[in-house]
Amino acid sequence: MTRLQITGVTCDACAAQVKPAPATALGLSGISSKAAGKAGALHVAVIGSGGGAMAAALKAAERGARVTLIERGTIGGTCVNVGCVPSKIMIRAAHVAHLRRESPFDAGLSASQPAIDRGRLLAQQQARVDELRQAKYENILLATPAITVLRGEVRFKNAGSLVVRRNDGDEHDLPFDRCLIATGASATVPPVLGLIGTPYWTSTEALAGKTIPPRLAVIGSSVVALELAQAFARLGSQVTVLARNTLFLRDDPAIGEAITAVFRTEGIEVLAHTQASQVRHVNGEFLLATPGGDVRADRLLVATGRAPNTRQLGLDVAGVEVNQQGAIVVDPGLRTSAVNIFAAGDCTDQPQFVYVAAAAGTHAAINMTGGDAALDLRALPAVVFTDPQVATVGLSEADARRQGTLTDSRTLSLEHVPRALANFDTRGFIKLVADAGSGQLIGVQAVTADAGELIQTAALAIHHRMTVRELADQLFPYLTMVEGLKLAAQTFTKDVTQLSCCAG
Repeated sequence: MTRLQITGVTCDACAAQVKPAPATALGLSGISSKAAGKAGALHVAVIGSGGGAMAAALKAAERGARVTLIERGTIGGTCVNVGCVPSKIMIRAAHVAHLRRESPFDAGLSASQPAIDRGRLLAQQQARVDELRQAKYENILLATPAITVLRGEVRFKNAGSLVVRRNDGDEHDLPFDRCLIATGASATVPPVLGLIGTPYWTSTEALAGKTIPPRLAVIGSSVVALELAQAFARLGSQVTVLARNTLFLRDDPAIGEAITAVFRTEGIEVLAHTQASQVRHVNGEFLLATPGGDVRADRLLVATGRAPNTRQLGLDVAGVEVNQQGAIVVDPGLRTSAVNIFAAGDCTDQPQFVYVAAAAGTHAAINMTGGDAALDLRALPAVVFTDPQVATVGLSEADARRQGTLTDSRTLSLEHVPRALANFDTRGFIKLVADAGSGQLIGVQAVTADAGELIQTAALAIHHRMTVRELADQLFPYLTMVEGLKLAAQTFTKDVTQLSCCAG
Protein backbone atom coordinates (compact mmCIF):
# COMPACT_ATOMS: atom_id res chain seq x y z
CA MET A 1 0.00 0.00 0.00
CA THR A 2 1.32 3.42 -0.97
CA ARG A 3 1.26 6.29 1.47
CA LEU A 4 -0.45 9.39 0.06
CA GLN A 5 0.72 12.75 1.38
CA ILE A 6 -1.57 15.76 0.90
CA THR A 7 0.93 18.48 1.73
CA GLY A 8 1.09 20.49 -1.45
CA VAL A 9 -0.25 17.16 -2.83
CA THR A 10 2.63 14.76 -3.35
CA CYS A 11 2.33 11.10 -4.12
CA ASP A 12 5.29 8.83 -4.92
CA ALA A 13 3.23 6.24 -6.75
CA CYS A 14 1.11 8.60 -8.79
CA ALA A 15 3.16 11.75 -9.25
CA ALA A 16 2.80 11.41 -12.99
CA GLN A 17 -0.97 11.72 -12.60
CA VAL A 18 -0.84 14.88 -10.50
CA LYS A 19 -1.89 17.58 -12.95
CA PRO A 20 -4.59 20.23 -13.28
CA ALA A 21 -7.91 18.68 -14.22
CA PRO A 22 -10.59 20.17 -16.46
CA ALA A 23 -13.38 22.08 -14.74
CA THR A 24 -15.95 19.47 -15.59
CA ALA A 25 -13.91 16.83 -13.80
CA LEU A 26 -13.41 18.88 -10.66
CA GLY A 27 -9.88 17.60 -10.39
CA LEU A 28 -11.29 14.14 -9.67
CA SER A 29 -9.40 12.26 -12.37
CA GLY A 30 -6.50 10.99 -10.31
CA ILE A 31 -5.52 13.56 -7.71
CA SER A 32 -6.03 17.29 -8.03
CA SER A 33 -2.86 19.38 -8.06
CA LYS A 34 -4.50 22.36 -6.39
CA ALA A 35 -2.34 23.80 -3.67
CA ALA A 36 -3.62 22.68 -0.34
CA GLY A 37 -2.58 25.63 1.75
CA LYS A 38 0.55 26.04 3.81
CA ALA A 39 2.53 22.91 4.49
CA GLY A 40 2.07 23.13 8.24
CA ALA A 41 -1.66 23.83 8.26
CA LEU A 42 -4.14 21.62 10.05
CA HIS A 43 -5.28 18.87 7.67
CA VAL A 44 -9.02 18.12 7.68
CA ALA A 45 -10.39 15.14 5.78
CA VAL A 46 -14.05 15.34 4.79
CA ILE A 47 -15.84 12.18 3.67
CA GLY A 48 -18.72 13.07 1.35
CA SER A 49 -19.70 16.11 -0.73
CA GLY A 50 -23.30 16.88 0.22
CA GLY A 51 -24.66 19.80 2.22
CA GLY A 52 -22.91 18.94 5.48
CA ALA A 53 -19.61 18.05 3.84
CA MET A 54 -19.51 21.19 1.69
CA ALA A 55 -20.37 23.48 4.60
CA ALA A 56 -17.64 21.90 6.70
CA ALA A 57 -15.03 21.97 3.95
CA LEU A 58 -15.65 25.63 3.17
CA LYS A 59 -15.69 26.73 6.81
CA ALA A 60 -12.54 24.75 7.63
CA ALA A 61 -10.76 26.26 4.63
CA GLU A 62 -11.95 29.72 5.65
CA ARG A 63 -10.40 29.12 9.08
CA GLY A 64 -7.02 28.21 7.60
CA ALA A 65 -7.13 24.44 7.33
CA ARG A 66 -6.03 22.30 4.41
CA VAL A 67 -9.00 20.19 3.37
CA THR A 68 -9.19 16.93 1.46
CA LEU A 69 -12.72 16.07 0.38
CA ILE A 70 -13.32 12.46 -0.69
CA GLU A 71 -16.37 11.55 -2.80
CA ARG A 72 -17.16 8.13 -4.25
CA GLY A 73 -20.05 9.22 -6.45
CA THR A 74 -21.61 12.39 -7.81
CA ILE A 75 -20.56 15.68 -6.25
CA GLY A 76 -23.36 17.30 -4.26
CA GLY A 77 -24.83 14.38 -2.35
CA THR A 78 -28.50 13.51 -2.09
CA CYS A 79 -30.28 16.86 -1.82
CA VAL A 80 -29.29 18.57 -5.04
CA ASN A 81 -28.98 15.40 -7.14
CA VAL A 82 -31.73 12.96 -6.17
CA GLY A 83 -33.56 14.51 -3.22
CA CYS A 84 -34.82 17.95 -2.30
CA VAL A 85 -34.25 19.76 -5.58
CA PRO A 86 -35.64 17.29 -8.15
CA SER A 87 -38.53 16.30 -5.88
CA LYS A 88 -39.65 19.89 -5.34
CA ILE A 89 -39.46 20.55 -9.08
CA MET A 90 -41.64 17.52 -9.77
CA ILE A 91 -44.06 18.46 -6.98
CA ARG A 92 -44.39 21.99 -8.36
CA ALA A 93 -45.06 20.69 -11.88
CA ALA A 94 -47.72 18.37 -10.46
CA HIS A 95 -49.28 21.28 -8.57
CA VAL A 96 -49.53 23.31 -11.77
CA ALA A 97 -51.11 20.35 -13.57
CA HIS A 98 -53.63 20.02 -10.74
CA LEU A 99 -54.58 23.70 -10.88
CA ARG A 100 -55.14 23.52 -14.62
CA ARG A 101 -57.40 20.55 -14.08
CA GLU A 102 -59.17 21.71 -10.94
CA SER A 103 -59.28 24.87 -8.83
CA PRO A 104 -61.73 26.81 -6.64
CA PHE A 105 -62.18 29.27 -9.51
CA ASP A 106 -63.37 26.83 -12.19
CA ALA A 107 -66.77 28.52 -12.45
CA GLY A 108 -65.07 31.63 -13.83
CA LEU A 109 -61.85 30.16 -15.23
CA SER A 110 -62.53 27.16 -17.41
CA ALA A 111 -60.47 24.13 -16.45
CA SER A 112 -58.67 21.89 -18.93
CA GLN A 113 -56.99 18.51 -18.90
CA PRO A 114 -53.24 19.10 -19.29
CA ALA A 115 -51.21 16.93 -21.63
CA ILE A 116 -48.37 15.49 -19.54
CA ASP A 117 -45.08 15.13 -21.42
CA ARG A 118 -42.98 13.37 -18.82
CA GLY A 119 -39.89 13.40 -21.02
CA ARG A 120 -39.85 17.18 -21.29
CA LEU A 121 -40.65 17.65 -17.60
CA LEU A 122 -37.81 15.30 -16.71
CA ALA A 123 -35.37 17.14 -18.99
CA GLN A 124 -36.34 20.48 -17.42
CA GLN A 125 -35.94 19.00 -13.94
CA GLN A 126 -32.52 17.50 -14.67
CA ALA A 127 -31.27 20.67 -16.32
CA ARG A 128 -32.00 22.66 -13.16
CA VAL A 129 -30.37 19.96 -11.01
CA ASP A 130 -27.24 20.06 -13.18
CA GLU A 131 -27.21 23.87 -13.05
CA LEU A 132 -27.43 24.00 -9.27
CA ARG A 133 -24.84 21.27 -8.77
CA GLN A 134 -22.43 23.15 -11.04
CA ALA A 135 -23.05 26.53 -9.40
CA LYS A 136 -23.31 25.54 -5.75
CA TYR A 137 -20.88 22.63 -5.55
CA GLU A 138 -18.52 22.09 -8.49
CA ASN A 139 -17.66 25.72 -9.23
CA ILE A 140 -17.20 26.54 -5.57
CA LEU A 141 -14.80 23.63 -5.08
CA LEU A 142 -12.82 24.70 -8.12
CA ALA A 143 -12.62 28.25 -6.76
CA THR A 144 -11.32 27.18 -3.33
CA PRO A 145 -7.59 26.35 -3.55
CA ALA A 146 -7.41 25.04 0.03
CA ILE A 147 -9.76 22.15 -0.84
CA THR A 148 -8.41 19.13 -2.69
CA VAL A 149 -10.99 16.68 -4.05
CA LEU A 150 -10.33 12.96 -4.35
CA ARG A 151 -12.52 10.40 -6.08
CA GLY A 152 -12.82 6.99 -4.47
CA GLU A 153 -14.10 4.70 -1.76
CA VAL A 154 -12.84 5.32 1.74
CA ARG A 155 -12.51 3.46 5.02
CA PHE A 156 -10.73 4.13 8.28
CA LYS A 157 -7.33 2.54 8.83
CA ASN A 158 -7.24 3.82 12.40
CA ALA A 159 -8.30 6.90 14.35
CA GLY A 160 -5.83 9.09 12.48
CA SER A 161 -5.75 7.77 8.94
CA LEU A 162 -8.02 6.80 6.05
CA VAL A 163 -7.53 4.35 3.23
CA VAL A 164 -8.71 5.80 -0.10
CA ARG A 165 -9.37 3.28 -2.85
CA ARG A 166 -9.40 5.12 -6.15
CA ASN A 167 -11.50 4.03 -9.10
CA ASP A 168 -8.48 2.49 -10.82
CA GLY A 169 -8.10 0.13 -7.88
CA ASP A 170 -5.07 1.74 -6.24
CA GLU A 171 -5.21 2.26 -2.48
CA HIS A 172 -3.46 5.02 -0.55
CA ASP A 173 -3.19 6.04 3.08
CA LEU A 174 -4.49 9.50 3.88
CA PRO A 175 -3.47 10.71 7.36
CA PHE A 176 -5.46 13.54 8.90
CA ASP A 177 -5.47 15.80 11.92
CA ARG A 178 -9.28 15.99 11.98
CA CYS A 179 -11.91 14.13 10.02
CA LEU A 180 -15.57 14.83 9.30
CA ILE A 181 -17.86 11.97 8.30
CA ALA A 182 -20.74 13.25 6.15
CA THR A 183 -21.72 10.21 4.11
CA GLY A 184 -25.48 10.71 4.17
CA ALA A 185 -28.10 7.99 4.09
CA SER A 186 -29.74 5.62 1.62
CA ALA A 187 -33.28 4.32 1.22
CA THR A 188 -34.18 1.37 3.41
CA VAL A 189 -36.00 -1.68 2.10
CA PRO A 190 -38.58 -3.33 4.38
CA PRO A 191 -38.38 -7.11 4.86
CA VAL A 192 -41.40 -7.93 2.70
CA LEU A 193 -41.43 -11.43 1.22
CA GLY A 194 -40.61 -11.36 -2.48
CA LEU A 195 -39.75 -7.66 -2.67
CA ILE A 196 -36.03 -8.09 -3.30
CA GLY A 197 -35.48 -8.95 -6.92
CA THR A 198 -38.49 -7.04 -8.22
CA PRO A 199 -38.04 -3.76 -10.15
CA TYR A 200 -39.43 -1.61 -7.33
CA TRP A 201 -38.61 2.08 -7.11
CA THR A 202 -37.02 4.02 -4.31
CA SER A 203 -37.43 7.78 -4.46
CA THR A 204 -34.30 7.98 -6.63
CA GLU A 205 -35.79 5.84 -9.41
CA ALA A 206 -39.21 7.44 -9.05
CA LEU A 207 -37.83 10.94 -9.60
CA ALA A 208 -35.97 9.77 -12.68
CA GLY A 209 -38.82 7.64 -14.06
CA LYS A 210 -39.33 8.30 -17.76
CA THR A 211 -43.07 7.64 -17.68
CA ILE A 212 -45.98 8.28 -15.35
CA PRO A 213 -47.32 4.82 -14.48
CA PRO A 214 -51.09 4.30 -14.87
CA ARG A 215 -51.17 2.66 -11.42
CA LEU A 216 -48.69 3.33 -8.61
CA ALA A 217 -48.57 1.60 -5.22
CA VAL A 218 -46.64 3.35 -2.45
CA ILE A 219 -45.36 1.56 0.64
CA GLY A 220 -44.75 4.19 3.31
CA SER A 221 -46.60 6.93 5.12
CA SER A 222 -44.18 9.72 5.94
CA VAL A 223 -42.59 12.62 4.11
CA VAL A 224 -41.09 11.17 0.91
CA ALA A 225 -43.87 8.64 0.40
CA LEU A 226 -46.65 11.20 0.67
CA GLU A 227 -45.00 13.99 -1.29
CA LEU A 228 -44.38 11.69 -4.24
CA ALA A 229 -47.74 9.91 -3.93
CA GLN A 230 -49.61 13.17 -4.41
CA ALA A 231 -47.27 14.34 -7.18
CA PHE A 232 -47.73 11.17 -9.21
CA ALA A 233 -51.48 11.26 -8.66
CA ARG A 234 -51.65 14.82 -9.97
CA LEU A 235 -49.57 13.85 -12.99
CA GLY A 236 -51.97 11.07 -13.88
CA SER A 237 -51.30 7.94 -11.82
CA GLN A 238 -53.96 6.09 -9.88
CA VAL A 239 -52.18 5.93 -6.53
CA THR A 240 -52.67 3.59 -3.57
CA VAL A 241 -50.79 4.30 -0.32
CA LEU A 242 -50.14 1.43 2.09
CA ALA A 243 -49.57 2.84 5.59
CA ARG A 244 -48.46 0.50 8.35
CA ASN A 245 -50.33 2.70 10.81
CA THR A 246 -51.73 6.15 9.97
CA LEU A 247 -50.25 8.99 7.94
CA PHE A 248 -47.70 11.06 9.87
CA LEU A 249 -47.86 8.69 12.84
CA ARG A 250 -45.19 10.56 14.84
CA ASP A 251 -46.90 13.96 14.53
CA ASP A 252 -50.07 15.44 16.00
CA PRO A 253 -52.91 13.10 14.91
CA ALA A 254 -54.79 16.01 13.35
CA ILE A 255 -52.06 16.31 10.70
CA GLY A 256 -52.50 12.77 9.45
CA GLU A 257 -56.28 13.11 9.51
CA ALA A 258 -56.17 16.31 7.47
CA ILE A 259 -53.83 14.95 4.78
CA THR A 260 -55.72 11.66 4.58
CA ALA A 261 -58.93 13.59 3.90
CA VAL A 262 -57.20 15.67 1.21
CA PHE A 263 -55.73 12.61 -0.47
CA ARG A 264 -59.04 10.80 -0.58
CA THR A 265 -60.74 13.87 -2.01
CA GLU A 266 -58.14 13.85 -4.79
CA GLY A 267 -58.76 10.16 -5.52
CA ILE A 268 -55.69 8.78 -3.77
CA GLU A 269 -56.55 5.54 -2.00
CA VAL A 270 -55.14 5.50 1.54
CA LEU A 271 -55.04 2.05 3.16
CA ALA A 272 -54.32 2.79 6.82
CA HIS A 273 -53.15 0.01 9.15
CA THR A 274 -52.17 -2.01 6.11
CA GLN A 275 -48.97 -3.91 5.38
CA ALA A 276 -48.04 -5.97 2.38
CA SER A 277 -47.16 -9.52 3.43
CA GLN A 278 -45.78 -10.45 0.01
CA VAL A 279 -44.83 -8.75 -3.23
CA ARG A 280 -44.86 -10.45 -6.63
CA HIS A 281 -43.98 -9.08 -10.04
CA VAL A 282 -45.72 -11.04 -12.78
CA ASN A 283 -46.02 -10.09 -16.46
CA GLY A 284 -45.02 -6.49 -15.76
CA GLU A 285 -47.50 -6.08 -12.91
CA PHE A 286 -46.92 -5.79 -9.16
CA LEU A 287 -49.22 -7.73 -6.86
CA LEU A 288 -49.08 -6.79 -3.18
CA ALA A 289 -50.79 -9.22 -0.83
CA THR A 290 -52.62 -7.40 1.99
CA PRO A 291 -55.27 -8.47 4.53
CA GLY A 292 -57.86 -6.71 2.37
CA GLY A 293 -56.84 -8.46 -0.83
CA ASP A 294 -54.25 -7.91 -3.54
CA VAL A 295 -53.22 -4.41 -4.56
CA ARG A 296 -52.26 -4.30 -8.23
CA ALA A 297 -49.94 -1.69 -9.72
CA ASP A 298 -47.73 -1.02 -12.69
CA ARG A 299 -45.04 0.47 -10.46
CA LEU A 300 -44.17 0.15 -6.78
CA LEU A 301 -42.53 2.94 -4.78
CA VAL A 302 -40.91 1.89 -1.51
CA ALA A 303 -40.38 4.91 0.76
CA THR A 304 -40.07 3.64 4.32
CA GLY A 305 -37.16 5.72 5.56
CA ARG A 306 -33.42 6.13 5.07
CA ALA A 307 -30.53 4.38 6.82
CA PRO A 308 -27.12 5.98 7.51
CA ASN A 309 -24.30 5.17 5.06
CA THR A 310 -21.85 4.02 7.72
CA ARG A 311 -21.43 0.26 7.47
CA GLN A 312 -18.55 0.21 4.98
CA LEU A 313 -16.43 2.85 6.68
CA GLY A 314 -14.69 0.67 9.27
CA LEU A 315 -15.81 2.92 12.09
CA ASP A 316 -14.94 0.32 14.71
CA VAL A 317 -11.20 0.55 14.04
CA ALA A 318 -11.41 4.31 14.52
CA GLY A 319 -13.37 4.02 17.77
CA VAL A 320 -16.49 5.75 16.40
CA GLU A 321 -19.68 4.62 18.11
CA VAL A 322 -22.99 4.11 16.32
CA ASN A 323 -26.50 3.42 17.60
CA GLN A 324 -28.66 0.39 16.77
CA GLN A 325 -29.67 1.94 13.45
CA GLY A 326 -26.05 2.45 12.43
CA ALA A 327 -26.20 6.22 12.95
CA ILE A 328 -23.09 7.89 14.31
CA VAL A 329 -23.69 9.27 17.80
CA VAL A 330 -22.65 12.90 18.11
CA ASP A 331 -22.79 15.55 20.82
CA PRO A 332 -24.04 19.14 20.22
CA GLY A 333 -20.55 20.02 18.96
CA LEU A 334 -20.76 17.20 16.37
CA ARG A 335 -18.00 15.25 18.12
CA THR A 336 -18.05 11.48 17.91
CA SER A 337 -16.61 9.09 20.48
CA ALA A 338 -13.22 9.46 18.74
CA VAL A 339 -11.57 12.67 19.85
CA ASN A 340 -10.46 13.95 16.43
CA ILE A 341 -13.38 12.62 14.37
CA PHE A 342 -16.61 14.55 13.84
CA ALA A 343 -19.79 13.76 11.91
CA ALA A 344 -22.67 15.69 10.37
CA GLY A 345 -25.84 15.08 8.42
CA ASP A 346 -27.98 12.05 7.72
CA CYS A 347 -25.29 9.57 8.78
CA THR A 348 -25.65 10.79 12.38
CA ASP A 349 -28.37 10.48 14.99
CA GLN A 350 -29.57 14.03 14.27
CA PRO A 351 -32.74 14.86 12.26
CA GLN A 352 -32.39 14.09 8.56
CA PHE A 353 -32.76 17.54 7.00
CA VAL A 354 -30.23 19.10 4.64
CA TYR A 355 -30.29 22.42 6.50
CA VAL A 356 -29.47 20.57 9.72
CA ALA A 357 -26.61 18.86 7.90
CA ALA A 358 -25.26 22.17 6.59
CA ALA A 359 -25.47 23.85 9.98
CA ALA A 360 -23.85 20.81 11.58
CA GLY A 361 -21.04 20.84 9.05
CA THR A 362 -20.32 24.49 9.76
CA HIS A 363 -20.36 23.95 13.52
CA ALA A 364 -18.16 20.87 13.21
CA ALA A 365 -15.60 22.79 11.15
CA ILE A 366 -15.44 25.53 13.76
CA ASN A 367 -14.79 22.94 16.45
CA MET A 368 -12.27 21.02 14.33
CA THR A 369 -10.25 24.20 13.90
CA GLY A 370 -10.11 25.24 17.53
CA GLY A 371 -13.47 26.89 18.09
CA ASP A 372 -16.35 26.03 20.39
CA ALA A 373 -19.78 25.89 18.76
CA ALA A 374 -22.88 23.93 19.71
CA LEU A 375 -25.81 23.17 17.40
CA ASP A 376 -29.15 24.12 18.97
CA LEU A 377 -32.07 22.12 17.55
CA ARG A 378 -34.73 23.20 20.03
CA ALA A 379 -36.58 25.33 17.47
CA LEU A 380 -36.14 23.15 14.39
CA PRO A 381 -38.71 23.84 11.66
CA ALA A 382 -39.79 21.06 9.31
CA VAL A 383 -41.87 21.18 6.13
CA VAL A 384 -43.64 18.52 4.08
CA PHE A 385 -44.38 19.66 0.54
CA THR A 386 -47.78 18.08 0.10
CA ASP A 387 -50.68 20.36 -0.83
CA PRO A 388 -51.64 21.73 1.60
CA GLN A 389 -48.18 21.78 3.10
CA VAL A 390 -47.43 20.46 6.59
CA ALA A 391 -45.09 22.51 8.76
CA THR A 392 -44.07 22.00 12.37
CA VAL A 393 -41.68 23.46 14.90
CA GLY A 394 -41.09 22.81 18.59
CA LEU A 395 -43.20 20.46 20.67
CA SER A 396 -46.55 18.86 20.00
CA GLU A 397 -48.91 18.34 22.92
CA ALA A 398 -47.81 14.71 23.12
CA ASP A 399 -44.12 15.71 23.09
CA ALA A 400 -44.73 18.17 25.91
CA ARG A 401 -46.60 15.60 27.98
CA ARG A 402 -43.73 13.14 27.63
CA GLN A 403 -41.44 15.85 29.01
CA GLY A 404 -43.80 16.51 31.90
CA THR A 405 -44.89 19.94 30.65
CA LEU A 406 -48.46 21.09 31.17
CA THR A 407 -49.79 22.75 28.04
CA ASP A 408 -52.50 25.08 26.85
CA SER A 409 -53.23 24.81 23.13
CA ARG A 410 -55.54 26.30 20.53
CA THR A 411 -56.41 25.13 17.03
CA LEU A 412 -57.55 27.67 14.47
CA SER A 413 -59.41 26.38 11.43
CA LEU A 414 -58.54 28.17 8.21
CA GLU A 415 -62.04 29.45 7.67
CA HIS A 416 -61.01 32.15 10.16
CA VAL A 417 -57.92 33.19 8.17
CA PRO A 418 -58.70 35.92 5.61
CA ARG A 419 -55.98 34.79 3.17
CA ALA A 420 -57.47 31.28 3.09
CA LEU A 421 -60.94 32.71 2.51
CA ALA A 422 -59.66 34.89 -0.34
CA ASN A 423 -58.00 31.80 -1.84
CA PHE A 424 -61.23 29.79 -1.48
CA ASP A 425 -59.07 27.12 0.16
CA THR A 426 -59.76 26.53 3.84
CA ARG A 427 -58.29 23.03 4.07
CA GLY A 428 -56.25 22.56 7.23
CA PHE A 429 -55.52 24.37 10.48
CA ILE A 430 -52.95 26.18 12.59
CA LYS A 431 -52.30 24.90 16.10
CA LEU A 432 -50.32 26.66 18.83
CA VAL A 433 -49.01 24.86 21.91
CA ALA A 434 -48.06 26.97 24.92
CA ASP A 435 -46.67 26.27 28.35
CA ALA A 436 -49.70 26.38 30.64
CA GLY A 437 -47.90 28.27 33.39
CA SER A 438 -45.96 30.94 31.54
CA GLY A 439 -47.91 31.18 28.29
CA GLN A 440 -44.63 30.77 26.39
CA LEU A 441 -45.06 29.38 22.89
CA ILE A 442 -43.40 25.95 22.69
CA GLY A 443 -44.82 24.41 19.53
CA VAL A 444 -46.68 25.09 16.29
CA GLN A 445 -48.27 22.65 13.85
CA ALA A 446 -49.78 23.91 10.59
CA VAL A 447 -51.53 22.29 7.65
CA THR A 448 -52.07 25.12 5.17
CA ALA A 449 -51.18 26.36 1.74
CA ASP A 450 -47.65 27.80 2.05
CA ALA A 451 -47.22 26.45 5.57
CA GLY A 452 -43.51 26.30 4.88
CA GLU A 453 -43.45 30.07 4.46
CA LEU A 454 -45.06 30.80 7.82
CA ILE A 455 -43.27 28.27 10.01
CA GLN A 456 -40.02 30.24 10.27
CA THR A 457 -41.90 33.08 11.97
CA ALA A 458 -43.11 30.52 14.51
CA ALA A 459 -39.55 29.18 14.88
CA LEU A 460 -38.24 32.67 15.65
CA ALA A 461 -41.02 33.23 18.18
CA ILE A 462 -40.09 29.99 19.96
CA HIS A 463 -36.37 30.74 19.76
CA HIS A 464 -36.91 34.14 21.39
CA ARG A 465 -39.19 32.62 24.03
CA MET A 466 -42.21 34.72 23.12
CA THR A 467 -45.51 34.19 24.86
CA VAL A 468 -48.69 33.71 22.86
CA ARG A 469 -49.84 37.12 24.12
CA GLU A 470 -46.67 38.73 22.75
CA LEU A 471 -47.20 36.96 19.45
CA ALA A 472 -50.79 38.15 19.31
CA ASP A 473 -49.63 41.75 19.83
CA GLN A 474 -47.25 41.73 16.84
CA LEU A 475 -48.07 43.46 13.55
CA PHE A 476 -48.72 41.00 10.72
CA PRO A 477 -49.50 42.04 7.13
CA TYR A 478 -53.11 41.54 6.19
CA LEU A 479 -54.14 38.84 3.76
CA THR A 480 -51.12 36.66 4.30
CA MET A 481 -51.11 33.09 5.56
CA VAL A 482 -48.61 34.00 8.28
CA GLU A 483 -51.29 36.27 9.78
CA GLY A 484 -52.88 33.00 10.84
CA LEU A 485 -50.24 32.77 13.57
CA LYS A 486 -51.43 36.07 15.05
CA LEU A 487 -55.07 34.97 14.85
CA ALA A 488 -54.26 31.63 16.46
CA ALA A 489 -52.44 33.46 19.25
CA GLN A 490 -55.42 35.76 19.73
CA THR A 491 -57.69 32.75 20.33
CA PHE A 492 -56.01 32.26 23.71
CA THR A 493 -57.77 35.41 24.96
CA LYS A 494 -60.40 36.33 22.34
CA ASP A 495 -63.15 34.93 20.17
CA VAL A 496 -61.67 35.65 16.74
CA THR A 497 -65.05 35.15 15.10
CA GLN A 498 -66.09 38.43 16.71
CA LEU A 499 -63.13 40.45 15.39
CA SER A 500 -63.18 42.59 12.27
CA CYS A 501 -61.28 41.13 9.35
CA CYS A 502 -58.01 42.93 10.13
CA ALA A 503 -58.42 43.58 13.84
CA GLY A 504 -55.26 44.27 15.83
